Amino acid sequence: MIRIQKRKPIIDQHDKNYLYAGKFGGNFVPETLKKPIEDLTKLFNKLRKDKKFIKERDYYFKNYVGTPTSFIKLYNTSHQLGGAQIYAKVVSEANGGAHKIYNAIVHALICKHAGKKYIIGDTGAGYAGKMLSMAAKKFGLKCKIFMGTKDMARQKPNCDAIRANGAEIIPVDSGSKTLVDAVSECMRYWVSNCDTTHMCVGSTVGPNIFVKICAWSTAQISRELIVQLKEEFGKIPKKLKLINCVGGGSSAIGFWNSFMDYNKKQVEFIGVEAGGPKSSKLHAAPLTNKSKIGILHGAAQYVVQDKEGQISETASISAGLDYPGVSPLHCFLKDAKRARYTAVSDEEALAAYQLIAKNEKIRPSLEPSHAFAVAIKLAPKLSEDTIIVVNSCGDAKKDELILTKRLGKDHD
Repeated sequence: MIRIQKRKPIIDQHDKNYLYAGKFGGNFVPETLKKPIEDLTKLFNKLRKDKKFIKERDYYFKNYVGTPTSFIKLYNTSHQLGGAQIYAKVVSEANGGAHKIYNAIVHALICKHAGKKYIIGDTGAGYAGKMLSMAAKKFGLKCKIFMGTKDMARQKPNCDAIRANGAEIIPVDSGSKTLVDAVSECMRYWVSNCDTTHMCVGSTVGPNIFVKICAWSTAQISRELIVQLKEEFGKIPKKLKLINCVGGGSSAIGFWNSFMDYNKKQVEFIGVEAGGPKSSKLHAAPLTNKSKIGILHGAAQYVVQDKEGQISETASISAGLDYPGVSPLHCFLKDAKRARYTAVSDEEALAAYQLIAKNEKIRPSLEPSHAFAVAIKLAPKLSEDTIIVVNSCGDAKKDELILTKRLGKDHD
């Protein structure tokens, strides 16, 4: 049986080949990338133990990102549904509107420490690109963002923000024209330019070091939440459910990270993948649809693929969840049975968005709306002393075009 080791960071629970549970993750990269990845691994391992670097990170998290973000009770929704009490960690309050800013700031700091002037990154929903362009501007770095042309069309507000920050968007018109192709093109560019350029992977995917940097950065969310739960309840509640959407998996790992040592009967992790359009068989949910293990973007993971092992087309109303793979860390948590995963359809996510936006003072983006959909389903079935917390990890501003098209002009 696979076990999660207590009192050891989840990101460090890999073997000498950087594999979690001996089968997820690793560094499956071309020979030309081995040296840059080795250099980045050494640099990050040094910086994460450096008190000055941590102090620098915390300074920018507090004074630029705006931490801590709020922890609020959704009184109207809890009262309407009955049963468990629903709360939200409003990470969308962070500068730029989503959790991606934590990873972007840390990568920009690493780029500066590596003595490089150029930084590149990938994006699907546009938030990872927007945040990296913000961090690049803040630290005086030249920035390129790789983005699928399908995602560019449906996430125009974030494309406008990326360009306003002075970054260049490199359109990716190959394959499905979404995040999976943007990541591939970004990595290809880095192969030829790694001497002068630092690469930021926007989620907990890719070769091992990028998984670790991203998860280490987003752990800020759970560090704050532990303090806020103790302030609200005097202690960590006996029945706590932490619900988070899962695409690549960066926000969920950050949301759960500091709770790893708690018994799962006390603190349950629920990951919600994109089930896609209700009338379609397409989805972006490798963990909940019995997908097999494959290699994607330099790492072994569960991947949506056909019988021949080719990457299958995926579909989701949410660009940030429309990814055929998933973080090796989530594969590890699934097989260790520390987290459970489910999926909701586009239509269920839209309905959840409408209910939360109508009842509360937050407007979750379509990514966390998937998590809210599960909270809405579960709450009436649970006792009043159960506490549900949803990570509202993104703001709906970027989804205005989609929401208007699907729900009409007065969609709130």
